[in-house]
Amino acid sequence: MVTAQAPFSASVPYPASLNIDYPDRKLNKLTSFFRIFTMLPVAVLMSLLGFVTSIPLVLIILLRKTYPKWWFDWNLAFVKFSTRVKAYMFLINDAYPSTYEDQNVYIEMVYPDAKTQLRRGLPLVKWFLAIPHFVVLYFLAIATSLCEIIAWFAILFTGRYPKGLFDFVVGVMRWSFRVMAYACLMITDQYPPYSLE
Repeated sequence: MVTAQAPFSASVPYPASLNIDYPDRKLNKLTSFFRIFTMLPVAVLMSLLGFVTSIPLVLIILLRKTYPKWWFDWNLAFVKFSTRVKAYMFLINDAYPSTYEDQNVYIEMVYPDAKTQLRRGLPLVKWFLAIPHFVVLYFLAIATSLCEIIAWFAILFTGRYPKGLFDFVVGVMRWSFRVMAYACLMITDQYPPYSLE
């Protein structure tokens, strides 16, 4: 049985976490150069699957006050896959995204007890409550795009992803994942922190 979580603090971890190992090795320059083309098929698949993650879940929580374990497992598998796609797209990993292996991308989500941890009407407004995060993440996405251009050139010339850029990009991915866990996957009512950590 999962116990209720206290509001976020440094001592209480958020119920959704993301870690990615730094690629401390030479990355493939050829696949990095053509990444925009090699990632298209998997990006299309990911976007098609993404439509079924949250809308039915809002209704299930609202009407039944349950969070089916099979739906949670589906969402967890989808998030793991989509994060591997993003890591590939952002040049963090040069292995083509696997549908089942972690590939140095580690996601953890706590399965919620909907009856005690999720408020019935909150799924209707979580997207609204998350608007400040969406605004900040919009500007962080612009900064991430600039980092990716710099990293692309760095990989082409040196074969390495600059560590500072890596930490920033993964931090933005981590922040975005926590917001998605709150507003779309609805595994928690705990408001996400404004943090790259």
